Amino acid sequence: MDDDVLIVGAGPVGLLAAILLGREGRRVTVVERWPARYPMPRACTIDHEALRILQAAGVMEEHAELFEPSRGERGGYQIRNGDGVLLRSINWNRPGESGWANTNGFYQPDLEEVLEAMARALPTVTIRRGLAAVSVEQDHVSVTLTVAGGDRLRASWLIAADGANSVIRESVGIESVDSGFEADWLVVDYKPIVDRDWDAFVTQYCDPEQPATAVRSGPGRRRFEFMRRADVTAEELGRPETAWSLMAPWGIAPENTELERHAVYTFRGRWVKQWRSGRVFLAGDSAHLMPPFLGQGLCAGLRDASALTWRLSMVSDGLADQSILDTYGSERGMHVREIIDEAVELGKVICELDPDRAAERDLRMRAELESETATVEPPHPRLGTSSITSDDDRAGTLSIQARVAVGDSVGLFDDLIGGTWQLIGNCDPFVSTPADLRDWFLSIGGTSTDISPIDVDGDYRRWFESTGCSAVLSRPDFYIYGTGEPADVPRLLAGLRAALTNSHTREGALL
Repeated sequence: MDDDVLIVGAGPVGLLAAILLGREGRRVTVVERWPARYPMPRACTIDHEALRILQAAGVMEEHAELFEPSRGERGGYQIRNGDGVLLRSINWNRPGESGWANTNGFYQPDLEEVLEAMARALPTVTIRRGLAAVSVEQDHVSVTLTVAGGDRLRASWLIAADGANSVIRESVGIESVDSGFEADWLVVDYKPIVDRDWDAFVTQYCDPEQPATAVRSGPGRRRFEFMRRADVTAEELGRPETAWSLMAPWGIAPENTELERHAVYTFRGRWVKQWRSGRVFLAGDSAHLMPPFLGQGLCAGLRDASALTWRLSMVSDGLADQSILDTYGSERGMHVREIIDEAVELGKVICELDPDRAAERDLRMRAELESETATVEPPHPRLGTSSITSDDDRAGTLSIQARVAVGDSVGLFDDLIGGTWQLIGNCDPFVSTPADLRDWFLSIGGTSTDISPIDVDGDYRRWFESTGCSAVLSRPDFYIYGTGEPADVPRLLAGLRAALTNSHTREGALL
């Protein structure tokens, strides 16, 4: 076998997958059709969970400055009508469960540069640019990728992270479902020469005369987005003079602004019917598209990479049965569908062009506000089913990370203690666990931690108090497998071992 895993696509999702696999010693080849990285911004917001995933890949230790945390009034995310009246606010300024700011702006080319350098530095990872994927063939033990020019690459598994127009998705015949939402928007990225303070991180202007979005898009950068009206062609919308004209009401002009990029995009909601075909898996935009109104597109792709790579590593090391790979799509599909649905519904609110319906919307949304400071929470979906989780109420939700003190060091839990699987309690969580279960858990990379004496800020104590449990078992992608008391830990570990080593799956079967 040439490689353990082939990855098609060297964007953030493909590069992250390569790093996570390469750090585990997997032999990985990344194939990318473009000879050089795309130099312009695309995604510009990223959430706390995605930053924890990047932390796990080693990014945040030296590159946390790439990300600008959300700040501003009324939760940081404001939705206003054409007269500037507040309709809704979303609390993007809330503390994130993952130990990072809930929402952040960033500049995608800088992140991609870091990810590619980290991937190339791993001895088992190879990146081959300028190779376009053509087709895929597979059997019960391998997958073969044919690239332009006729070369054939072979591996045990293949991850298709090759974008919305995925060649791999088409080659294996996976169909997509469309939400029916579609709108053309002009995206304008710029660097202010003289910056002015905005009172929000993101403001959605629900103006039927011209829907618009203003975003802090990373340190030193800003973004405007403008919806295409029916009386404007996509060609007209894409002209630089149109961009300047649309930004003029905000005081943005050539004398105080460096225009970096302007491009017309079609915002859509779409998802695949299946995430896997044999030994081929979809991740990122090849599996799902969502309107950008919640800033979750890239975050969802990074979650895909995290969820898939820990499964592939455990299967490759003989620590889990191949049956766990079937839960990748069921978990991720329902999770991302909930976010797409919310983004589409928000898009319908923002994109309303009929003045009468917009006025009705304004009255309804104003009535929903309990006060001028009322905010709503961003989406927190749980994993879909079937999943590798227990049956308690908190299973499948995101686990917590906070600061701990270990010796003379104070830092985030993953950096100082870590563990592929994390068992944390407000006392010794292993106190009731038989030796054989302890040994098995440690053998799969698990750690067991009494958090009480090292909980620097009391965040874990408050979390346990709020959830009514005193032990939590979390997975490599930071979702909760199960919770309970120390007396429940043997049951949780036994259930996890059974879930990972399903004896009913035939060895070597093409799943």
